[in-house]
Amino acid sequence: MNQINSVCVYSASSTRIDPIYFEAAESLGRLLGEQQIRLINGAGSIGLMRAVADAALAAGGAVTGVIPHFMVEQGWHHTGLTELIEVESMHERKQKMADLSNGVIALPGGCGTLEELLEVITWKQLGLYLYPVVILNTNGFFDPLLEMLERAIDQSFMRRQHGDIWKVAKTPEEAVDLLYRTSLWDVSIRKFAAL
Repeated sequence: MNQINSVCVYSASSTRIDPIYFEAAESLGRLLGEQQIRLINGAGSIGLMRAVADAALAAGGAVTGVIPHFMVEQGWHHTGLTELIEVESMHERKQKMADLSNGVIALPGGCGTLEELLEVITWKQLGLYLYPVVILNTNGFFDPLLEMLERAIDQSFMRRQHGDIWKVAKTPEEAVDLLYRTSLWDVSIRKFAAL
């Protein structure tokens, strides 16, 4: 069983989404807070980013938000987090969030969330990130992406072994459980990076 101290959660900033997504985000935040797993996220003040952070804090957990200076200047940051780390760029933000975490959970989101998820999958494929990557597939949101990834494997754009990079959960409880149960990778995976 893995030792999980902190989890990076990718999620949407949109507020106009189905309440089912907020319910899942709040449930996940509560679980992380109750288990004293530090939440690492993008420090957004709205949407699922805020929902998961507020739930973790309310449950007695700690939240570290990582956000570029320009977003702070716009007032887009959550002001009630345990820790706020300001960085220069979106690239630095993603790297810092990964560096601080022992695992990733991706909640539904738009281009930013999808880009974060695909980048960490790529890093894991290259042996640059070795921790569990869990996709919380609330309401089947990620089904089209999962089908595309499977197609990439079927058509030899990725190796079959690469399908083990991510795990899929239907509930927040399953997502947290997968963090503990998913085997860690080591850098030897790099030998599979090239087809």
